[in-house]
Amino acid sequence: MKIAVTVKEVRNQVNEWRRQGMSVGLVPTMGYLHEGHKSLITRAVSENDKVVVSVFVNPMQFGPSEDLESYPRDMDRDAAVCEEAGAALVFHPEPSEMYHEGFSSYIDMNTLTEGLCGKSRPTHFRGVCTVVAKLFNIVVPDRAYFGQKDAQQLAVVRHMADDLSYGIEIIGCPIVREEDGLAKSSRNTYLSNEERKAALILNKALSEGKKLINSGEKDADKIKATISDIINTEPLARIDYVEVVSWDTLEPIKEINGQVLAAVAVFIGKTRLIDNFIIS
Repeated sequence: MKIAVTVKEVRNQVNEWRRQGMSVGLVPTMGYLHEGHKSLITRAVSENDKVVVSVFVNPMQFGPSEDLESYPRDMDRDAAVCEEAGAALVFHPEPSEMYHEGFSSYIDMNTLTEGLCGKSRPTHFRGVCTVVAKLFNIVVPDRAYFGQKDAQQLAVVRHMADDLSYGIEIIGCPIVREEDGLAKSSRNTYLSNEERKAALILNKALSEGKKLINSGEKDADKIKATISDIINTEPLARIDYVEVVSWDTLEPIKEINGQVLAAVAVFIGKTRLIDNFIIS
């Protein structure tokens, strides 16, 4: 496995693979890899001849008061996870390599990004779309892999790839959870022992919402209220949002119909965690 720090290195390697007729998969990450990331890499390795994993804490998707400086980083550990999972190349650029002095071109989207996480993080998806577009242009993969835990990001990237005619297959992969149900996240490292226990309320509440739908409940407001009420039983939890939306449009719905995304963002102490389920 190689580690590249420049765009030129990545392009040279990918071009060599292309000359040999190989397919290429891309797994974009912000590093501090866990089992969820590893599952994306493993899936990509099973479906492509070569896999590139980007490890880049993207400053553009962090707001002014967010955790850019404190976001966990451990490149040695990340490289070991990538190699164990079978990645062929890790792209680990400095911010200056991705955003040169005078950088002033961005990708904005005026659909799919206004609700859910976009409501409280208004610049976030501009940063996501811009960095993912750059990675697509650098690697030019056949397939790119994203986790369902960031469901809105998955929907936004799919929409962007379609709008801009990238011709890249965007593959969503299931949420990977701890044994007790907490969705794996790099931000889980911020939680104290007490907060870690409190964070289980997210999956507990969503599980009850899913049970309601499976039992035939069609009223989206009732499902939202049930999820919210359960989260509010935890003193350390503060709700950012609880939403039930169409998975196709991410627009709020009144009645359960077709594919539906139930998503939550909750502060446990100072740490903002997200979780969701998608159901037909």
